[in-house]
Amino acid sequence: MKKQLHIFLNALMFYSRIPVPSWMHHNEEMLNRATVYFPVIGWIVAGISGLVYWLCTWIFPPSVAVLLSMGAGILTTGAFHEDGLADVCDGFGGGWTKIKILDIMKDSRVGTYGVVGLLLALLLKYATLTTLDIRHTLLALIIAHPLSRLTALSMIYTHEYVREDALSKVKPIGKKISLSELLLAGFWAFLPFVFIQLYWPNWAILGVVLPLCITKWYLARYFTKWIGGYTGDCLGSIQQISEIVIYLYLIAIWKFI
Repeated sequence: MKKQLHIFLNALMFYSRIPVPSWMHHNEEMLNRATVYFPVIGWIVAGISGLVYWLCTWIFPPSVAVLLSMGAGILTTGAFHEDGLADVCDGFGGGWTKIKILDIMKDSRVGTYGVVGLLLALLLKYATLTTLDIRHTLLALIIAHPLSRLTALSMIYTHEYVREDALSKVKPIGKKISLSELLLAGFWAFLPFVFIQLYWPNWAILGVVLPLCITKWYLARYFTKWIGGYTGDCLGSIQQISEIVIYLYLIAIWKFI
């Protein structure tokens, strides 16, 4: 139990800005093992975002509550995944060779492609969440944050990490994961569905797996074509895009079913 707590705290330290005990130590092996708790970090982000949203709806209009909720989620992760999405937009938008793409993604500056891509992603999140009522917004957050992280995590299992040189601004990520670890991460990601089905039964929600599989397949194919695998920025972009895909799917089923 103590060892698993240590591993979880490693995940908390790497994937969020939440403080951890000073006695924590880390290494690459520990980080690889900590990836199984990536969806649990999604729970935490969803919980903080949902709580801020719910509290703000008592004072502000839903649109303002959504913006403040989004801000709380970004602060919790330190814009970790948003930064990855911006870097991917810059790299693949401005680079035409593997070396050039990786060089652009290493640059700490954000270019036009990154700004436009990130802005569109944030606007899509805002637009989708503001169309939902309070209950459905909270459900969407609980579903999207863990599941989008599992989608990104599956890339680690199925594809190869593209190693960058020592001068790059490498984000700490797990680069290895076994099938058993992927299944355990899947358990954490799908656990919220159990509670949702108990209180608000709607089996159509599980259909979100199909668009997520398509999204992951397409992005994985695209990244492999251009750079031969993935980087930490690629994982961040998968998480962000998957989160948006989940919101769009949930809006569709809650509107027509």
